[in-house]
Amino acid sequence: MALPVKKNWAQAPVSPIVSTRLENLQVLFEDNHIIIVNKRSSDIVQADKTGDVVLSDIVKDYLKKKYSKPGEVFVGTVHRIDRPVSGIVVYAKTSKALSRLTVAFKDREVQKTYWAVVKGDLPKKSDTVVNYLWKDEKQNKTFSYKDAGPGRKESELSYVVKGKGDHYSFVEIYPKTGRHHQIRATMAYLGCPIKGDVKYGSKRTNDNASVHLHARMISFMHPTKKERIEITAPLPEDVLWDAFLRMEYGI
Repeated sequence: MALPVKKNWAQAPVSPIVSTRLENLQVLFEDNHIIIVNKRSSDIVQADKTGDVVLSDIVKDYLKKKYSKPGEVFVGTVHRIDRPVSGIVVYAKTSKALSRLTVAFKDREVQKTYWAVVKGDLPKKSDTVVNYLWKDEKQNKTFSYKDAGPGRKESELSYVVKGKGDHYSFVEIYPKTGRHHQIRATMAYLGCPIKGDVKYGSKRTNDNASVHLHARMISFMHPTKKERIEITAPLPEDVLWDAFLRMEYGI
């Protein structure tokens, strides 16, 4: 379903924006306690001023239809990723799972891997970056600093450059903390904004208003079975993501 061109786009999208609906929801894993989906870059995980349908509501509709549930369906939001970012989102189907997964994310027991396409060359082929982030609530934007200061929260992530093209670097990123816009702000802080991310220094938006940041993999202990779950999310259809796959897997 194409969204109308509206709202406060930095540059108006020139390609149709495909959003998730009941018919095209991408379920990556499901059991009695959790459901994991592949978010499109147009989907919102948390309600905002746009009034657009929240992804969790679509998941509820999916479960209600699949199991023919007459009443309200429980879907707990465990974590969030930014609207223009694609990839893995984990939801809880029971209150017990929601409680335990929320603690696991808070205690940094969840391993997350992101893929990004960034402009230019990062300072090192691999590195761990510790910086301090301050969120401007009015702009909904995070600013990165080298040193601690009032209102700044410590942030940590590691990255590995997986390959390079003529204009972009292909990067695998492992966030340790989960700060607001952490990866986007930190890549900009390193002088390599994510492709399409005009909020953090990219010169142009992507045609479909996405940014080239994808929550690629997640690994955590199942909240009730105590078995490790590891999920990989397919990439959006895009020539640069295809190039990333070729570099990573030699295909």
